This record gives sequence, structure tokens and C-alpha cells, in this order.
Amino acid sequence: MVKPSLNAIKEPIGEELKLFESHFRDAMRSKVSLLDNITYYIVRRKGKQVRPMFVFLTAKLCGPVGDSTYAAASLIELLHTATLVHDDVVDDSMERRGFFSVNALWKNKIAVLVGDFLFSQGMLLAVKQKEYRLFEIVSNAVKAMSEGELLQIEKARRLDIQESVYYDIIRQKTASLIASACSAGAASSTEDEVTIEKMRLFGEKIGIAFQIRDDLFDFGSEDVGKPLGIDIKEKKMTLPLIYALDKAPKKERRRIINIIRRHSNKPEKVKEVIAFVRGSGGLEYAKKAMDEYKADAFKILHEFPESPVRQSLEALVTFVTDRKK
Repeated sequence: MVKPSLNAIKEPIGEELKLFESHFRDAMRSKVSLLDNITYYIVRRKGKQVRPMFVFLTAKLCGPVGDSTYAAASLIELLHTATLVHDDVVDDSMERRGFFSVNALWKNKIAVLVGDFLFSQGMLLAVKQKEYRLFEIVSNAVKAMSEGELLQIEKARRLDIQESVYYDIIRQKTASLIASACSAGAASSTEDEVTIEKMRLFGEKIGIAFQIRDDLFDFGSEDVGKPLGIDIKEKKMTLPLIYALDKAPKKERRRIINIIRRHSNKPEKVKEVIAFVRGSGGLEYAKKAMDEYKADAFKILHEFPESPVRQSLEALVTFVTDRKK
């Protein structure tokens, strides 16, 4: 199967994405020169714009693209950018997409304030344009992401979480943003709440599959050029590890948990955990779960008539779940 290219996926919304870039730049502007310089730096190093693509494609799938859709895409991208800036501070990360992070160049205090500015710009944009439904969707996403992150921190102390808790964490922490992109896109082009909820669920399925793909990278399921064991070093309980621990004899389970708790800073010990998970069937189990969530997303899409927009959404789902990094 030929993997879809981003350019091909963008084809039905190419003009909309070009217009969106100017909308987004305007939403980032400030009269404070320091802030304007930093937001210019951020815009110049933007990523693949996957989330705005979900907004425009779901909007077009459900109805006509209008001013509300551009507001929805700007809101989602402002929220996403703010969370990345704050995440780099929380994780003490010096790089983002191969460039220096905001906190690396301007220090933590400024980075936190920049993230706050981006959040507030998004909220003000929604209020000024009287997009209260979009405001509600994005506010729920911010709440869910914060709760998901804190739930993960709380549970990481025990290193003994169940699969159901893992899904609660990633549903809030990761999937809520893609779910909000899809529901905001739908809400910008239709008032039918059944359709909006359907697209929210579609985005949630993709977001969960997206996170499981990230889990697999940590164990070297493919040669992705990413250092192995980052999640283990950070004591994050991922799906392959949860499955492996659940299936292990008690003695082996205690040994692995002890390594993660006390020796996760030692590369040779991290390798032991990776080998344990690889030998347990954990990677295969997680891959199967990811494929099931992906199939569920396709089922929702197939309730809509065949069209170039639907084809692009299907290709975008494949793109984010088959990615190499």
C-alpha cells in the first residue's frame, strides 16, 4: 500500500490552509516587541499542521467552510502551540522539532508567559467572534489535557496502573486535542449536535491510536531514529509495558517495577526493561489495539458519503498512525 503524502491529503483544503496561515499569524501578533519576536519564531518553525487539517477536513465533510472554520482552526492551533511551549518547560526540554525550544532561548519564566498569552489569545478570539460553541469545545479540551497530565503524574508514583486507567490518561491528555479539532471543525459548519459528537468521537479514536503509536516508538518497534526508553526513564506506564507486567509472574513483575522505580537512569537497566517488554508480546498487543482504534475511526468516516474530503481524512488517519516519528 502506498503511504499518503501530506500534499495529497491537503489537496481538498489547499486554499483554505493558505488563508489560514494569515489568520493564524494575525492571531499571534502582539504590540510587545519581545512577545512578537517569540511568536514570529514559533510561527516560522511550525509543524505539519495536522490539527488544522483535521479542522478543515471535518468542517468540509459536515458542511460549508466559513469564517467559523478559520476561527476554529486558529483556536485549536493556538491551544496546541501553548501546550507545546508549556510542555517544554515542564519537561525541561531544550529542543522542539529540531530547533531550540522557547524556554531554551528565553528561559522558563518567559516561556510560561508566552504559553499563557497564546491561551488567552485563543479565548479572546472565540469571544470576539461570538463563537461560544467553539469556546466550549476548546475549554473542555484544556480542562481534559490538564487533568490527564496530573492523573499521569499521580499514577506514575505507584507504577501499578491498570489498562483502564492508562486509557483514561491518554483519552484526556492526548486524544482530547485531536477530538476537539474534529468536533470544532464539525461545529463550524453544522449545528447538528449528533454529527458534532460523531466527529468528536472520531477524533478521540485517532488520538488514542496516535498515542499508542508513540508508546511503540519507545521500545524500538521500528527504526525511527529516536532514543529508546525515554518513557521508561520518565517512569511513564505505556500500553506495551502495562501488558507485559500484567502477564509476568509476580517475581519478574516486582523486579521490573523495581528497575523502573530505582534504576531508570541507568541505560543497561532500561535495556533490560525494553527486552522484557519485547519478549512478552507487549508490542504486538499494543499494535493490535492501535489498529482497532484506527478501524473504529474508519467506521465512523464510512457513515459519510464517499468524496475527496473523506478520502483525505482516511489518508490523514493513516498518516498519523503509520508515522515514523
